[in-house]
Amino acid sequence: MTESKSSGKCTKLSLVVLSLWSLASLVTIVVWATAPDFKSAAQCRSDLRELTVQHEGSKVVCRKNHEALEEMVRAEREQQDSLRASILELTLRLNLTNHTLELSREENLVLISNISVLQDSVESLQQIQDNLTSQLALKEETIDMLQLNLTQAEHQTQTCFSLKEATEAQTRAAESQTKACQSSLGYLQRQLQKCKASETETCTGPGAGPAPPPPPAPPPLISVCGRKEAGLTAVHFLFTLQSPWKRCIPGL
Repeated sequence: MTESKSSGKCTKLSLVVLSLWSLASLVTIVVWATAPDFKSAAQCRSDLRELTVQHEGSKVVCRKNHEALEEMVRAEREQQDSLRASILELTLRLNLTNHTLELSREENLVLISNISVLQDSVESLQQIQDNLTSQLALKEETIDMLQLNLTQAEHQTQTCFSLKEATEAQTRAAESQTKACQSSLGYLQRQLQKCKASETETCTGPGAGPAPPPPPAPPPLISVCGRKEAGLTAVHFLFTLQSPWKRCIPGL
C-alpha cells in the first residue's frame, strides 16, 4: 500500500512538472513574441509556428510519458499485487513450517522419553537375562546331579532285582532241599518203627538180656549248601558200627 501511494504521488508530481513546464514554455513564447525587437511579422509567425510545433511535440511527448508512467504504475501495481500474494503465500508456508517444526519438536521430546524408557527396559531385560542364565546354570547342575542320582538308583534297582532273583533261586533250592530232607525223615521214621518192632520181638524172646538204652537225641538238620533253614528241623540219626540198632536199618 505504501509503494502504491508513493507511485501515485510520483505520477501526480510528474504531471504537475510537465504542466508547469508547458506553462513556462507558453509564457516564454508570449514574452518572446511581445518583446520589442525588429523582427518581421513573417519571422514572428514562423517562430510562432515552430514554437507551436514544439509545444504540440511537447504535448505528445508529455502524453506519451504520462501513458508510459501510467503503464509503469499499472505494472508496478501488478508486481506489488503479485509480491503481496507471494508474501501471503510465504507467510502461510512459514506458519505451516513453524507448526510442523513445533510438532516435530514435541515428537522429538516424546521419542527421547520413549528412548529413555526403552533403555531402562533393555537394562531390566539384561538383568533378567543374567538372572535366568545363572538360574539355568544352577538348573543344569541340578539336572546333572539328578541324572547321576537316577543312574545310581537305576543301578541299585538292577542290583536289588538281581539280589531278589538270587534270593528267590536260593529259596526255591532250600524248599527243594527241605522236601528232600522231609522225605528222608519219613523214610528214617518208618525204618525206626520197623527196627523198634523187630527189637521188641527179639528182646521178648527166651534168654534175652536187658533192653539196650534208647538212641541219643538227633541234632538239627543242616542243608547241603551250609545254611540253616529257619524254623525247619529234622532228625538225623547217627549210628555207630557198635550200635545194636545198625542191623535194624538196612544200608547203614
